[in-house]
Amino acid sequence: MFHRAIISLIRIVANTFFRRIDVAGIENVPAGGPLIFAGNHPNALMDGFLLIAKCGRWPLHFMANAKLWKYRLLRPILNATGAVPVYRSEEHDGKVDNRGAFETLYELIESGSCVGIFPEGISHVEPQLVRLKTGTARVALAVTARGKAAVKIIPCGLNYIHRHRFRSQVLIEFGKPIEIGDRWVRDYRQDEQGTVKKLTAQLAEALTSVTLNAPDWRTLRFIQAARRLYKPASVELRPGDYVELSRRFVDGYLQALDDPEMQAFRSDVENYQARLDLLGIQDHQLRQPMTPGYAFRKVLIRSLTMLALLPLAIPGAILHLPVGWIAATVGERFSYEMDDIATLKVFATILLLPLLYLIIAIAVGIYIGWWWALFAVVALSFSFFASVRLIEAEASLLNSLLSVVRLTRLGNEVDELRATRAVLVDKVRALAERLANPGTPRMFTAEDFSQ
Repeated sequence: MFHRAIISLIRIVANTFFRRIDVAGIENVPAGGPLIFAGNHPNALMDGFLLIAKCGRWPLHFMANAKLWKYRLLRPILNATGAVPVYRSEEHDGKVDNRGAFETLYELIESGSCVGIFPEGISHVEPQLVRLKTGTARVALAVTARGKAAVKIIPCGLNYIHRHRFRSQVLIEFGKPIEIGDRWVRDYRQDEQGTVKKLTAQLAEALTSVTLNAPDWRTLRFIQAARRLYKPASVELRPGDYVELSRRFVDGYLQALDDPEMQAFRSDVENYQARLDLLGIQDHQLRQPMTPGYAFRKVLIRSLTMLALLPLAIPGAILHLPVGWIAATVGERFSYEMDDIATLKVFATILLLPLLYLIIAIAVGIYIGWWWALFAVVALSFSFFASVRLIEAEASLLNSLLSVVRLTRLGNEVDELRATRAVLVDKVRALAERLANPGTPRMFTAEDFSQ
């Protein structure tokens, strides 16, 4: 019962934190049988939350750093979700014994359960996959060699758009299963180390195909700017489309590194982006001139939205404020390391929110009645989501006001940037057409560009 409650809360947290979660390749996840979900690890705790919420299989047991069990606040949740503690050798001078943890994993897989592993070993902020550790391959090969279960590895790509931003978007892409069949087992018995390395290399290739990878952050920023210039204004992209278009641009850029036209275009785009940053303007604001009437309507609509949400959101904001303050305090004061802070904040919120609702329900039930207690909990839940929407509306209104001020006060600079943008749009579309693989289907039609 407690386990199911925790899983439900994790799903609520994931769907609340992200405005949109797209899932691709779910047909690659078998409905039954033992699986290892192997994902990239760019966003710490949220990576596990998203896989639990969207992988389609339950329960999903994760390998977790044993140091997390030091926190009394986390222990019951980690145990309820079936997490398996593993010691990192680099944190213990190489003197660790994880045989018990691996035996637990083997037994879970042999029982038909699913296990989640992040082969990179640690959450990171690099714009590409880091070198995979061999643990995932070792587990898959060793448990299959025991003869009690045939394991499949599911590559999982977690692709975030503004990963640390509240109410952002994410694409979860599941690749085709890597089946650990008789050939893998035979090779493993003949050459354990070599086979583990070979399977790790295949897993790295599979993960690369479902993630967005760039050589460095500067290149990734250039790719994102070029993608915005290329995209027709009339087309709305889903997270999956953003990632696919970015992948194509990364591939095209890497293939044309020695092309003088490409390097000149990159320099022009980076200069354009620097001017935007200096003036505090975003690229999409230059797609068409902003008339005073259009700006007024935009600000008015967002103001009315905010006012409509206000009566519903105020009770939720007041009651949930102490939870946010306590969670922030717990994260700052009780974390052993910097990368534990976010983990503690989220887990504290997961524990405190049900406690808050329970206290309110008991108080209302005792003094007014138990039917009113149920109504209070339901109303409080609606108020919580209204307060989230109110925060979004406030942010949108502030951005609109700032945009109007900047675009009206910087008339000459904006006109110059808009002219520069038009030239860059023509250049990027010509480059894309010249460098595109003829066999790759186009994402946009000529009509999309003409509009």
